[in-house]
Amino acid sequence: MNLLKPTPTIALFCAACALPFAAQAQQQPTGSPVPVTVTPPGEPGILVVEPAPLPPPLWNPSDIQQLIAFIRDVGKEGLTPADYDPQGLMAALASGDLVKMSEAATDRFNRLSSDLALGHVRARDRIDWHIKDPDLDDGRQDKLLRWALHTHQVADTLTGLLPAHPQYTSLKRALEVTPKSETGKINRIRLNLDRWRWLPRDLGDRYIIVNVPAYTAALVEGGETLSRHYAVAGAIKTPTPQLSVTATGVIMNPWWEIPKSIEGDVRGKSGYVAVKDKNGKVIRWRQPPGPSNALGKMKFVMPNSKAIYLHDTNAKSRFNARVRAFSHGCIRTKDIDELATILLTQGDTEWTAEKVQETLASGKTVQGNFAQPLPVYIVYMSSAATVEGKIIDYSDVYKRDGKAIAALLDTQAAKTEKVASR
Repeated sequence: MNLLKPTPTIALFCAACALPFAAQAQQQPTGSPVPVTVTPPGEPGILVVEPAPLPPPLWNPSDIQQLIAFIRDVGKEGLTPADYDPQGLMAALASGDLVKMSEAATDRFNRLSSDLALGHVRARDRIDWHIKDPDLDDGRQDKLLRWALHTHQVADTLTGLLPAHPQYTSLKRALEVTPKSETGKINRIRLNLDRWRWLPRDLGDRYIIVNVPAYTAALVEGGETLSRHYAVAGAIKTPTPQLSVTATGVIMNPWWEIPKSIEGDVRGKSGYVAVKDKNGKVIRWRQPPGPSNALGKMKFVMPNSKAIYLHDTNAKSRFNARVRAFSHGCIRTKDIDELATILLTQGDTEWTAEKVQETLASGKTVQGNFAQPLPVYIVYMSSAATVEGKIIDYSDVYKRDGKAIAALLDTQAAKTEKVASR
């Protein structure tokens, strides 16, 4: 007997059951389950009851007071309390209307949790930022809200959304100790606090982070910096985008595939090889391994749509410059063989430090894979801070701070005024 196909008796029973449910569907109160009849091809109608959406959460006054207190103190995170309208929330609380105060509190909680987890400045004002932040979506936000109300831990729930990186804590300390009269410095600190919120809260136990304004690339594991390297980033006319990719290994003695944007600079020149199709037409140019190769002796394997990767260079004198924005967008990394050796020899691999050097000396193009791939974050942090809160400013090489600061300071009240004046 085919257990998947209903017998006539079962089909009649389902049809009979569907009648009272169909009649009730017209009388369902808001938020009740809605029965839906699904009819697969060649099968009798099967009744499926979709789960009802949860009713809007109801807040009690003490939880709202927690939220108001958190909003008033959110300036220490570099955010503007007025963006979350604590006065309006207090007015709703004073009304005594449970529905009204709950709607107002939920609105503030959602706005605030979104900014704490994802950042206040959004995509269009971040400029060339391509890092996805999975920390919060509508479903998780709703669950967090209901958990906060169930446990009466509104403040703790919101605090749990903040970046865990030590640099965020140091920047907060810097914000705290900076005199309020130093507006420009304060705004820059606030912006870079927000930039940390643009990143995933969990960067991983082991990762590489490249800070373009600082011209550095660092390997971090277990919260400790294992290796830090000078870097050369994209020139002003070919800026390095901010992105997150996965590095799986390195290519030693790589060929350089010439980007179309600069193909005209090398076409026909000695030291470059034409790649032709079956009809003899040149489709691209390559540079073979060797002392003149622009990628040097090594490049990281980190596929991405922007064709950005870490690599060595044959122009090592560039690392001595104070401002190191010279590349076509990729990250030239000083002593990249040391960084690669650390990663190639971790875990169960065939690689040793001696084998890496032997392979580089051979001149042969060889790919070595890491035992465990790791994320690479290329970011744009124009300020850093010491543990004591001392600020280290870097040159805003691509002039991105101004637009982002303007977006950060554009309060909800200011937006309302703009709309009203139109």
